[in-house]
Amino acid sequence: MNDLIAKTAIDRRLADIVGPVIEGLGFELIRLRLMGGHGKVQKTLQIMADRPEGGIGVEDCGAISTAVSAVLDVEDPIEDNYVLEVSSPGIDRPLTRLKDFETWKGWEARIETSELIDGRRRFKGGLMGVEGEEVLIEIEEGGQDLTIGLRFDWLSDAKLILTDELIAEMLRQKKVALPEDGGFDEIDETEGDDEEDVPETKH
Repeated sequence: MNDLIAKTAIDRRLADIVGPVIEGLGFELIRLRLMGGHGKVQKTLQIMADRPEGGIGVEDCGAISTAVSAVLDVEDPIEDNYVLEVSSPGIDRPLTRLKDFETWKGWEARIETSELIDGRRRFKGGLMGVEGEEVLIEIEEGGQDLTIGLRFDWLSDAKLILTDELIAEMLRQKKVALPEDGGFDEIDETEGDDEEDVPETKH
């Protein structure tokens, strides 16, 4: 389990438990974070999942939540009570697997590295796919576009940048029709991510 999917030791342990359950339902684990638990703040287990071909709805999140809750109740890996949240990746989705950078080739992304690379940790630009174990990104350097390679194991965080073009593409893929009132349902936001379809289960 790589650090972009599950960062801490407890996250990785939880991912090892729930990952096979999620895959058994035909989905993929995109990201897992156990948050809170300090003072009076209740712990929250955030699970982000998607279909291999993309597209996950509220009912799917509910099915994942039910299945994951059952296995966690048996394994009991989390001390104290917690809230389970299952969501879709959202439009400006995190990129947590090497294949994500190939899938979203051509779209803009923001990437951070754990160590300084040529004096910087943050890179913003168009994804150019992958080459071996490297993520290729086109950045602006000195007024010119330059394609650089970043080793996947250098990355500490990566996500798509929310643009009008990306929103239009997501809507096209999902074939979402505008509601009759012309507006969209409110999207819950956690940690700055646009996370949709978040069924909550308390434990």
